[in-house]
Amino acid sequence: MENQSQSGQPPVPQAPIGMQPALPNATAALVLGIISIPSCFCGGIIGLACGIIAIVLGNRAIKLYRSNPSSYNISSYNNANAGKICGIIGTVLAALYLLYLAIYLLFFGTLMTAAFATMPWGDIN
Repeated sequence: MENQSQSGQPPVPQAPIGMQPALPNATAALVLGIISIPSCFCGGIIGLACGIIAIVLGNRAIKLYRSNPSSYNISSYNNANAGKICGIIGTVLAALYLLYLAIYLLFFGTLMTAAFATMPWGDIN
């Protein structure tokens, strides 16, 4: 009973400095965040999905690190933070690209409808 703290719970074992484990999903957040930036211009959907997943994974890893910073590696925290930032950038770029694509298709569709509405389709044999 001498190993327990005053709150009644056993102490959390601390890893030695330099030997802390990496945050779970920090690398995945970084990879998905990086992938979201160039893939946002390949239709927009892939970049949007990767960016949102990177933001969620990065937020979870950052919260886990902030709850107990001495238990995890600082470089994995930096990876999670960079993945979250890249995910935000990729999500914004993908959303802007999808907005541009929707406006372009709406304009082009309206233009083609107006152009083909004046054609004499009844006179073609």
